[in-house]
Amino acid sequence: MSRLAGLAGLVTGPVRKPDEQETRLQKGLRWGRIAVLIAACLVTLQSVLLVAGAWRNDRQIERHMGVAQAEVLSAGPRRSTIEFVTPDRVTYRPELGVLYPSELADGMRIYVEYDRNDPDLVRVQHRNASLAIIPAGSIAVVGWLVAGVLLAGLTFAEKRLVATR
Repeated sequence: MSRLAGLAGLVTGPVRKPDEQETRLQKGLRWGRIAVLIAACLVTLQSVLLVAGAWRNDRQIERHMGVAQAEVLSAGPRRSTIEFVTPDRVTYRPELGVLYPSELADGMRIYVEYDRNDPDLVRVQHRNASLAIIPAGSIAVVGWLVAGVLLAGLTFAEKRLVATR
């Protein structure tokens, strides 16, 4: 139980006596801890929404799926632009590129799956939202690690402040 109390101390800070007045610095440190927790929660929410958005795009593609051969015009780790022709002979260059673009190179010929109702929504064939889980999860984990270090630093600063009074 002492470990749990120690973790709670990171968030709440040192215990204050009820009749003790809180100084401006202590109040600032308390609000700093709250801000760090809010920021960590927002980073986590962002990561969850990233995976949910990828999943939603996949469901949309799967509802009205079309498959076509595409040429990679420019490849990058986060964004690759492609060009493909649908069966009705319309050429598309999705403005936002292709979903899940890792390991593509300029000039490659690949197969893509696209939403026939919205041909700008395209993914590399046989790739799906599960590829977004590790990057999003690692962002959340790093966010909480940074938050933990900041919370520990703020708690240490407040304990030093209380000890010098």
